[in-house]
Amino acid sequence: MSRGPLRARWLGRVAYRDALALQHGLRRGDGEHLLLLEHPHVYTLGVRARAEHVLVPPERLDADLVRADRGGDVTYHGPGQLVGYAVFDVPWRAGAIPAHVRALETLVIAALADLGLPSAGRVEEHPGVWLDPGTASERKICAVGVRVSRGRSMHGFALNVSPDLARFGAIVPCGIPDRPVTSLAAEGIAATVVEAVEAVLAHLGEVWRLADGLPRRVEVQRATPP
Repeated sequence: MSRGPLRARWLGRVAYRDALALQHGLRRGDGEHLLLLEHPHVYTLGVRARAEHVLVPPERLDADLVRADRGGDVTYHGPGQLVGYAVFDVPWRAGAIPAHVRALETLVIAALADLGLPSAGRVEEHPGVWLDPGTASERKICAVGVRVSRGRSMHGFALNVSPDLARFGAIVPCGIPDRPVTSLAAEGIAATVVEAVEAVLAHLGEVWRLADGLPRRVEVQRATPP
């Protein structure tokens, strides 16, 4: 037995609201899709976001501030950050949503190892991907926030490749005040967003085969040339 193809698309730079509308449209249809893209500068508030975690008046953000229907708190998206939106089937069974989140984390961890950061892993109490987890110097390199409704997922991960990290200073990223945010560039890795896309694509079928035990075929489409 096998499942249908997992269609992955590199879309380049897409406005947040346009990407959200595309996700909703795909979620109402069939098939599984991973949308890989960048956003213009935008701050998004998840369903559990607290207003005080936006540290400056919205008019001083120099970016859109958008309410999102994903889990989690407030985060920043912008140029130099690879965003992956996973519109996947998530089975109705106990533990399926945490397993979906862990599969997204596993995908990013594998990609980071290929890009030169083998120390990436998890911090049990916080979703996402961290460097040197469990040490005094742990720092977050990738946020993960999802929504699952009627057996279909939306949203996904945001991997910091080379964004302007100063932009995170306007918020309490993911509502975690005491741990820093980092990026591939800040860690001395001179990768491009497209190189990060290729690293993610290299592990996509393998990770989802491990997640559900069924072989997967990955179909890659590029709306933007690599």
